[in-house]
Amino acid sequence: MDREILLARAEDTADKCEKTSAPAFLGFLTDEEAALIAAFFGGKKIKFGFFGGFDDATRKYLACLPDWCEDTAYPIMAVTFTFRECDVLSHRDFLGALMGLGISRESVGDILVEKARAVVFLSREIAGYVFSQIKKVGSVGVKCEEGYSYPLPQFSKRVEACCTVSSLRLDNVVSAICSISRNEAAQLLEEKRVSLCGLTVQKTTKLVSSGDKISIRGKGVFYITDTESLSKKGRIILRYEKFI
Repeated sequence: MDREILLARAEDTADKCEKTSAPAFLGFLTDEEAALIAAFFGGKKIKFGFFGGFDDATRKYLACLPDWCEDTAYPIMAVTFTFRECDVLSHRDFLGALMGLGISRESVGDILVEKARAVVFLSREIAGYVFSQIKKVGSVGVKCEEGYSYPLPQFSKRVEACCTVSSLRLDNVVSAICSISRNEAAQLLEEKRVSLCGLTVQKTTKLVSSGDKISIRGKGVFYITDTESLSKKGRIILRYEKFI
């Protein structure tokens, strides 16, 4: 979505919340869109939050909240699709089936697929339509029901790891966590393949902090958990979690 249009819609959502004194929503947003809105709202007296239906969702709803409201139910419904174990379906197959119904991309959240099962997070207002329309995905027959059971299908697990870096410059960190050279890390940044906390970054000297999320297209997603310790040689011990 165009940046100006996105921020205008976010502001409209905040205005609606203020006028009605009730929660107002905008979704589903990418990590980068959510980060842009968070930065835009940062200097304003707006209470807001993001949620995608489960922890660590990559596509999230924006909720603008009135002063009296501490939390709210998001208008999201999880739908579980089941199919035969001998059939093979992918994220692309389910997204294509949904888009084929004329559903907008912002009404579809994360799509998690495994053998014989997929869980799709949808805007609640279109979930009933999906239930009534989708009996097949591609040529594969599917059954659907509301909700899901744990664990979520093929949801990436985090593996703890650590390395040492001379500084917390982004090119240093990318080089270390991807086991590539600094030049290769700088190339990834130049090609706009690296995002930090949802925002694409090209500046090699951008500093990384504990709690940051680094997404590197083609390499994976990493959460920085600790940057405070030093090795005996004075290098920074970088602790992080990688999605696998």
